[in-house]
Amino acid sequence: MRVELIAPTWMANIQTKRAERKKIFKIPPLGLLNVAAVTPAGVEVTLTDENVEPIDFNKKIDLVGITTMTSAAPRAYEIARQFRDRKIPVVLGGSHVSVLPEEGLQHADSVVIGEAEGAWEKLMDDFIKGGKEALQKIYKAEKLPDLSKIPFPRWDILKGKRYIADKALHLTRGCPYNCSFCSVTEFFGRKIRFRPVNQVVNFIKEHIGKGLKGRLFAFLDDNIMGNKAYAKELFKALIPLKIMWMSQSSINAAYDEELLELAQKSGCKALFVGFETVSKDALVEVGKTQNKVEFYEEAIKRFHRFGIFLHAAFIFGMDNHDASIFKETVDFINKTRLDSAQYSILTPLPGTRLHRQLENENRIFDRDWSNYDCGHVVFKPKKMSPKELDKGLAWAYVNILSFFSIFKRLTGIFSGGRWKYALLLLAFNLYYKKTLSKMKKRILNPMVQDEDKQDEQDKKKLEVLANLKKT
Repeated sequence: MRVELIAPTWMANIQTKRAERKKIFKIPPLGLLNVAAVTPAGVEVTLTDENVEPIDFNKKIDLVGITTMTSAAPRAYEIARQFRDRKIPVVLGGSHVSVLPEEGLQHADSVVIGEAEGAWEKLMDDFIKGGKEALQKIYKAEKLPDLSKIPFPRWDILKGKRYIADKALHLTRGCPYNCSFCSVTEFFGRKIRFRPVNQVVNFIKEHIGKGLKGRLFAFLDDNIMGNKAYAKELFKALIPLKIMWMSQSSINAAYDEELLELAQKSGCKALFVGFETVSKDALVEVGKTQNKVEFYEEAIKRFHRFGIFLHAAFIFGMDNHDASIFKETVDFINKTRLDSAQYSILTPLPGTRLHRQLENENRIFDRDWSNYDCGHVVFKPKKMSPKELDKGLAWAYVNILSFFSIFKRLTGIFSGGRWKYALLLLAFNLYYKKTLSKMKKRILNPMVQDEDKQDEQDKKKLEVLANLKKT
């Protein structure tokens, strides 16, 4: 029996409007590697990541499993249709269909809700015994998986694929915080679960390779330092392995300098950190009270002092944001010499508190899931127009990726011995600049679909439907 696992990309029209999807920045689809790990022995599993390779729709397979987040859902449904047209059963999973399973079932034979472990095994057992007719519509594990009892991801199915780091895994799942815009707690829960340290160490020992690529690991935890006691135990155990790793963390990890020192010694080279905004009121608005704007600058200095590069994330479009937020953010990034930064437009992902709030306030005007990629405006902001928000995002990118900004920020690289990687950081910023070459055009020609125009198009669609019914 052969099972094909697929990670879909964005729809073609979205890819042409946004940044180029350079393969160098790709990370493996970890969810599917975890699915492969709990697939029964004797079942052949193959993986196609459409972000780095095309799909072979003529491949001889018995079952297709597709994971999807909201922005890739339309493409996932399109892929599912093509396989089902060939009489191949399709299973959908991932964050989007976990929140909207009935929508997913319009395009698939079965839907897996939540984490795969515990649900996928039951689905495969049904399919092996009775084929497509034996599949249930919905599969969901009775409880969140115990990470001490589940296998590590199947990296062997990544052969021949190019990623910035192919050794990706979760050490923990869950996040103690509950930001209004975030779907993590809906999917993984608020209690942090973690793999036993001895299991992690033994697994990593078996997979340490040679050179930079062989020693680099990507821990795709949402907040690897969320449980400080576990993080300290883990980092101490990793020190003798002499690996390098990158992950995600909350900014408040910087309050604990012992934690940062252990992270450095264990091989931490870079962290993705959600600063979200430089506005105190906006942080309160979205429920991210653990972030303290007055501590940001000191936190950055501490991370840098311990040799850790930061890729900082900021969100535009909160109710407390007006047009001044763009310059304030750019000025802050330049002042603090942040290594790199990315911007997102506040996006009401289904299942989040933000979505429920904006839905209740009748402020969502775009319901095309492919636009829910954090790069499109899909709702009415409070203190600026959708066009101003779209232009502001583009303006902020153009300015933070100007040569002036890149070289100004590089002057902060002498802290914590990070100067050794100066050329690598410069190359990263320049390559990032290249992927966002379309941003200048967006300042003049914003991507956003104005809500009035959207309303007009919706009315036309209703008129067409009404005429069709009459005939």
